[in-house]
Amino acid sequence: MKANSTRRDFIKASSLLAIGFSFPSFANENVTIHKIDVEKINALGLELNPYILINDAGKITLFNARPDMGQGTYQALPMLLAEELEVSLDQVEIRNSDGQGKYGSQLSGGSSSVSTRWTPMRTAGAAVKEMLITAASKKWQVPLNECFAENAKVIHKPSKKSFTYGELVEEASKLEVPKNPILKDPKDFKLLGKSIQRPEIPSKINGKAVFGIDADVPGMLFASIEHSPTIHGKVISFDGKDAMKVKGVKYVVKTERKMPHKTVEAVAVVAENYWAAQKGRKALRIVWDAQGSEKISTDNYYAELKRVSKTKGEPYPKETKGDFAKGYAGATQQLEAYYQTPHAAHAPMEPQNATVWVQGDKVELWAPIQGPDGLIAEVAEYLKIKPENIKVNVPFMGGSFGRRAYYDYVMEALHISKQVNAPVKVIWTREDDTAQGPFRPGMVSVMEGGLDENGAVVAHKHKIVGASIEHQVFGVPLKDAPDSWSTETANLADSPYDFGNRTMSFHLGETDIPIVWWRSVYSSTTAFGQESFIDEMAHAAKTDPLAFRLDMLADSPRFSRVLQTLAKKTNYHHNLPENQAIGIAVTRSFESIVAHAITVSKKGKGVKIEKIVSVIDCGMTVNPDNVKAQTEGNIVMGLTAAIKNAITFKNGMAEQSNFHQYNVLRINEMPKIEIHIIENQEAPSGVGEPGLPPIAPALCNAIFKLTGKRVRTLPFDLEDLG
Repeated sequence: MKANSTRRDFIKASSLLAIGFSFPSFANENVTIHKIDVEKINALGLELNPYILINDAGKITLFNARPDMGQGTYQALPMLLAEELEVSLDQVEIRNSDGQGKYGSQLSGGSSSVSTRWTPMRTAGAAVKEMLITAASKKWQVPLNECFAENAKVIHKPSKKSFTYGELVEEASKLEVPKNPILKDPKDFKLLGKSIQRPEIPSKINGKAVFGIDADVPGMLFASIEHSPTIHGKVISFDGKDAMKVKGVKYVVKTERKMPHKTVEAVAVVAENYWAAQKGRKALRIVWDAQGSEKISTDNYYAELKRVSKTKGEPYPKETKGDFAKGYAGATQQLEAYYQTPHAAHAPMEPQNATVWVQGDKVELWAPIQGPDGLIAEVAEYLKIKPENIKVNVPFMGGSFGRRAYYDYVMEALHISKQVNAPVKVIWTREDDTAQGPFRPGMVSVMEGGLDENGAVVAHKHKIVGASIEHQVFGVPLKDAPDSWSTETANLADSPYDFGNRTMSFHLGETDIPIVWWRSVYSSTTAFGQESFIDEMAHAAKTDPLAFRLDMLADSPRFSRVLQTLAKKTNYHHNLPENQAIGIAVTRSFESIVAHAITVSKKGKGVKIEKIVSVIDCGMTVNPDNVKAQTEGNIVMGLTAAIKNAITFKNGMAEQSNFHQYNVLRINEMPKIEIHIIENQEAPSGVGEPGLPPIAPALCNAIFKLTGKRVRTLPFDLEDLG
């Protein structure tokens, strides 16, 4: 990836289809249109394109090219194919892609799977359908317009005769791939836009679904790894004699954890079963070099952010409008606020794990990862072998939230397997997962705003302060340039408020704490400052927060419709009981607009969340029920990050190790939730992440409205507001 490529470029490039249709790449080149190789026959059937296999018995296999981490791609992408192919999901087998280039980008991330594959996958399905219809018309020697596809058959209208797809597949495979197949009008959809049960859910309930941690390879050994308690400690010496006495332990080896910005040392116990590996690990005696770790603390980090927030920072020229300094100087009221969000762990239910077998210059992996194609590239670089010598098997993931696109745990397994010359399954403990990171970076938003005598905003400044994912993970120097991802939810496209004069800047806070994307990336932090400050300005202007927003979004009809729908669904303009209040927030991220209204009531020294009403505009949907499920998940995760525990560091060590110190919201703590989807014919946009950013500001805005107390630092104790 080029250093100057934007996150949006990255997502756009992920739409490449191996069928041969042309889509833009980073270099603005095109993929050449090609004819299907008729000689290429898969054991499952003829490969009519990389995503659709049909055999002569009529068996149809559809490939999901984006790993499923719970977000539903296992259903969503095959549904795009099935809709145009005129088959139902109970007529097909679904398989995951394996990282081969013919499938295009296979990264599950950026809430991009449906939005970038909406047209390409439908096009692939429509192309195969046209090939099958053409093959049938030739066999019958009838006009093409007398034939149509339905229920995995091609039917001749006048005679009612039919061929199954299996009876046509060989002839169809000899035809040219249609360059511009006709796609269905959305009004004719049979699957898309309908709430259809996800096909993998029964297997996840009855235990038949295979997750990464379930991998079972003949002769496999298990590894448990002792990492340094200080995040970057080095091994001075280790004694594995007692570990080797544990029945089943085969090896004690020094290994390494390769992160993008740093490689650190660790010690692994390798055994015939996981419990022996764990017991042996506890018997290790290791002397660690923790020199320099005393400087690594979250207290020091936030002190540094406060310092750099007062420096000039790197401006975002594209986000500047008008003259902020002039507008602010002439404002009748001048407001300032400092908002702080914490480091956060991903805490998926399935800890990190990977099973690998290094056999000389060939490798096979069974790993729950977000991008098999990206993993192949990293493994090839790490082991200095050819990509074609790497085979990746992609199981289901028990949660990820961005963590499993960071492949340090896979590299550990590779390093150990190569040493012991056997297939090895590495399993991190919950404590490893919680304390070792990488984490969502703690961030700060410094806000300034100016109002005129009528309460209108005439100046707005947003300083984004904190560590940079682009800098630490991708090595982007950020010299004379800001982190291009960090403006999410606050830039002109995502937050099109008419501020009169506006400006933004990025202020880099260096850290050795490993960081990476976390669900909704910077949006989960940046939006807290942006939408909370909107409420602060509305209060200063003595204006209702909803009316204040609508006035500044008059030229943004989709935003306005979301907010007006929210008002209607919450009876916003009706009087609430004296001990209740509603707070709102609206954000756009991953090209979807989400607004939350949170009703809170007084409870002792704090408040209780009574109800959350959400409205989402994500364009056309694949499965509305899944849109609601993802929004519910976002609400849970957003509330957890706001009112539960932060990840904190002291003397180089994380102070949280498991769920007793890093709590997540429990089912008995969940308020009532209503989710409403805006129906329109707009292009599909993200669903997996956009519901998270507006949660914290909506909650804190509700608290202010009820109690007069403004929360500017997360997390906080909901039951004790001080």
